Amino acid sequence: MFRPDLGRRAARYSCVLVLLVMMIMLSACSGEDAAGSGSGGEVPSISILAPLHFPQTPAKDIVAEIEKLTGVGLEITWVPEGVYTDKMNTAMATGSLGKVTFVKVTDYNLVKNAIRSGAFWEIGPYLKDFPNLKQLDPSILNQTAVDGKFYGLYTERPSSRQGIIIRKDWLDRLHLNKPQTLEELYNVIKEFTYNDPDGNGKPDTLGLVDRNDLVYGVFKTLSSYFGTPNNWKLVNGQFIPEFETPEYMDTMNFMKQLYNGKMMNQDFALTSKEVQRDKFIRGSAGMFIGSMTDVQRLSIEAQASNPAAELTLINRIQGPDGYKVWSIPNYNGLYLFSKKAIATEKELKEVLGFFDRTMDKDVANLMKYGFEGRHYKLEDGKVILPEETSQLRVNEVSPLYSLMIADIGNKNIMEVAQKEQLTALADQLSEDNEQFLVDDPTVSLSSPTFDEKNTELSAIIVDATYNYILGNISAEGFRQEVEKWKASGGNLIIQEYGEAEKAAERE
Repeated sequence: MFRPDLGRRAARYSCVLVLLVMMIMLSACSGEDAAGSGSGGEVPSISILAPLHFPQTPAKDIVAEIEKLTGVGLEITWVPEGVYTDKMNTAMATGSLGKVTFVKVTDYNLVKNAIRSGAFWEIGPYLKDFPNLKQLDPSILNQTAVDGKFYGLYTERPSSRQGIIIRKDWLDRLHLNKPQTLEELYNVIKEFTYNDPDGNGKPDTLGLVDRNDLVYGVFKTLSSYFGTPNNWKLVNGQFIPEFETPEYMDTMNFMKQLYNGKMMNQDFALTSKEVQRDKFIRGSAGMFIGSMTDVQRLSIEAQASNPAAELTLINRIQGPDGYKVWSIPNYNGLYLFSKKAIATEKELKEVLGFFDRTMDKDVANLMKYGFEGRHYKLEDGKVILPEETSQLRVNEVSPLYSLMIADIGNKNIMEVAQKEQLTALADQLSEDNEQFLVDDPTVSLSSPTFDEKNTELSAIIVDATYNYILGNISAEGFRQEVEKWKASGGNLIIQEYGEAEKAAERE
């Protein structure tokens, strides 16, 4: 028997069910809209392997603001700079690279074969589609080219920031002037070691502290003062490797004297950058040779350990051929885009779009300076970087510098009207370095053997250099290692660079 109340109740239940389904669908749709503008409404996720040049990663709220402004989710794996090359090589060997990988300029040849084998996207054809990326400097892009094609977005750097960071208070206490020649440099290192520069009456100081890096440690900068060529010397169409020159041997002999006289740390061949910095910060050593832009952070940390510590900079040391300093190309490294992790052209454009967006005024200045009021001040449209917020910027903002592409040429970045005194001096002396740069003549040339075998070949020379300085081999023993380098592929590299040079001249 039909009951009207049951019919009405069933109808009500049906209406409620339909409403619930509609609400769930609307909720799902609004959730997708809120999630962002990526495919299917989801926020695009970008995994990045990046070097960390500072003790800690950037502030989370700055990264969150970058994600908000760019509409992406960032998965950044920060790797300490000292072990970055090993981490990158391991990720490449195991096929576990994320979407974006930073490659240091000194490691670029290690990955060129992977580039040629199709492991990374060629991005050249896409740059014109983005308002900022299409304005990248063609001359710098050409420096990065592999077989005439562009694969990476470059991080821009001055040609040379190399120089000497030195304890000014030690110079003053010992009544010494800043060294201006190689002889004076040696004497200051000696005085810092033997003449109690910290005034504590103990023989507990070193003139110089170094680390296990022949490029960014002491050796390469010192060798350029001696007149050593930058990797290669070109004479009458013939390429000569730097380690076959008398100037390279002179540099090794200088270092050998410092080592034998215990004027530098005896374990330098095994010392990490972090330990090197720590020795300098704590006053164990009075001289640090490397990037002058490290001076502000080193000063802050040294004064935290000893308020009397005072640092200054030197960029000009006169050698046999006057002033010389080695240079890098105008890029410090490249961000490459994995074909395995980025499966489609659409996904690649999303990732390139993120980097393009980071060059816009709001994001670029956030990455460069942090939050206005907290990290910097703004006066008449120009940035003021107060001394009192320097440590905060180092801790929270500075690590993001590794992510900034083409920042020197980016007109969207605000001008600095006032910066810390030591930072201003570092910038001034880096600019002064431009007057006496020593360039690498092979930068625009290609040698397949170099790309394939340089890792194992350079290890021969690195080991031989350390062993000579440490006294484990003689000058003749070093020459034998050079011959081993030649026989193992070095002669082929010399030949290929020579052929590439002649081909370039014909074009």
